[in-house]
Amino acid sequence: MLKLFKYFSKRDWLLFAFSVGLVVLQVWLELTMPDYTAEITRLVVSGGNTLRPILIAGGKMLACAAGSLASAIAVGFFAAKISASFACRLRSRIFDKVQSFSMEEINRFSTASLITRSTNDVTQVQTLIVIGMQVMIKAPVMAVWAVVKILGKSWEWSVVVAAAVGLLVLTILVVVFFAVPKFKKIQTLTDNLNNVTRENLTGVRVVRAYNAEAYQEKKFDFANAELSGNYLFVGRVMSIMNPIMNVIMSGMSLAIYWIGAVLIKDAEIMLRPALYGDMTSFMAYGMQVVMSFIMLIMVFMIMPRSLVSARRINEVLCLNPSVTNPDTPVAAPENVKGEVEFKNVSFKYPDAEEYVLQDISFKANKGDTVAFIGSTGSGKSTLINLVPRFYDVTDGEVLVDGVNVKDYRLEDLHRKLGYVPQRGVLFSGTVDSNVNYGYGAEERAEADVIRAVEIAQGKDFVEKMDGKYSAPIAQGGTNVSGGQKQRLSIARAVVRNPEIFIFDDSFSALDYKTDRVLRSAIKNETGDSTRLIVAQRIGTILDADKILVLDEGKVVGQGTHSELMENCEVYRQIAYSQLSKEEL
Repeated sequence: MLKLFKYFSKRDWLLFAFSVGLVVLQVWLELTMPDYTAEITRLVVSGGNTLRPILIAGGKMLACAAGSLASAIAVGFFAAKISASFACRLRSRIFDKVQSFSMEEINRFSTASLITRSTNDVTQVQTLIVIGMQVMIKAPVMAVWAVVKILGKSWEWSVVVAAAVGLLVLTILVVVFFAVPKFKKIQTLTDNLNNVTRENLTGVRVVRAYNAEAYQEKKFDFANAELSGNYLFVGRVMSIMNPIMNVIMSGMSLAIYWIGAVLIKDAEIMLRPALYGDMTSFMAYGMQVVMSFIMLIMVFMIMPRSLVSARRINEVLCLNPSVTNPDTPVAAPENVKGEVEFKNVSFKYPDAEEYVLQDISFKANKGDTVAFIGSTGSGKSTLINLVPRFYDVTDGEVLVDGVNVKDYRLEDLHRKLGYVPQRGVLFSGTVDSNVNYGYGAEERAEADVIRAVEIAQGKDFVEKMDGKYSAPIAQGGTNVSGGQKQRLSIARAVVRNPEIFIFDDSFSALDYKTDRVLRSAIKNETGDSTRLIVAQRIGTILDADKILVLDEGKVVGQGTHSELMENCEVYRQIAYSQLSKEEL
């Protein structure tokens, strides 16, 4: 938890210091009131006094109560302000940190877990700060100050208060012992529930197609019941606190009055008024001490879960990305553009023993079309993901324009690339905002967007949509088909006018005619750009300048289509499985 305090701003610390001063003022005012209570009691019991001194003492007591209320309201306001700005900053830090992660770090956390950490976990920490500022500071100050106030009173009463405090502390320890392990488990189970829910919503079509609603309900019920069971256990443990605290407070009051009655009975008549006043003030101070510990119990009820949330947040914030900008980045050369070279590249995933790619070497010159084909799991997508540094190579080098990709600033490297993923990804917005995605101040003109959509063979369906290029796109692109998603994703890459296109099996949802026309348009309109294409279809890569055939992470063939048909058995098998000899 302490690690998170470094994200407090100077303004937050100043408001916090001011709040501490207000809390001390509030405690002083609350602990002054019992003195006036004792004074009023003595004036009433002793007799022979006018109403004026009683009213004066009562007025001072009311003034203290009003001042305490005003201080409490101010502390509550500042606590809410500090915690809200802190939570806002913390969520922003988590988001920025996740944005900086490479695929290696992202794969350590599930999507559901990252969402929970940036929402629910931050809320838990925010709640602790709000209550902590109002209670955690006030309770110990009040307890110590009240104890000092009662030290000069009867030791019998002090023993009663000490016994009440001891019982409260014992109760806290028991609750913490049973509740903390459950709090740790609750956050993990919340991740699991979010994951099951997200999985069900994402795959709702498959669920319905396979009549698996009952199966998904069972999965959800199991996750929900497990989370609910932990919540109920913690709730039962916490519910025991209230009656125990009431019994302790009532018992303390009864004991103080009983001891007071005995002391007053045995005291001299002249001392009885003063002793009676001491008893009433001691009761107030004793209640203040016990209330301080009750306030601490409230914090302890929230703290275990908040500490677990703080640890989970720190797991994200303290994780250093493995792919970072170099200390001395190299500027992109002006004389070489669009050149990609792999030199003896080998790669294995973190914590894996076996290599996914082994000793890959090839070179793509400016304007070349280089294709990668192979069986499922042969490492095609992994290979091209090394170019934008989604992962870093284990051995060897990946060069772009003659410079190792590790020597570029990530932003400069990505500006050279037009990346189209295997699965077309669209964001909520419009057609224009999706094609123009990520530019900000460098946003392309509408004419550029129209041209890119036309090259990607999307003009026909876009101009039939309501609003055309301003037509809304739902979250995840659910209001367009798979082929339309791919074409808009390709248009997003085309509008960048990149040096290098990376197509990760990006034509799989297109029919053969659209596939051929689209590739032809890209080649004619962006002929100077280098194209790296991962494909499953032989027809997509027949005209490539160079084809690399991958099998179990190794290059088993390299050349043009005609060359590979002559000298690569793996390629021939793939080709004959898709097309006839006449077509080939």
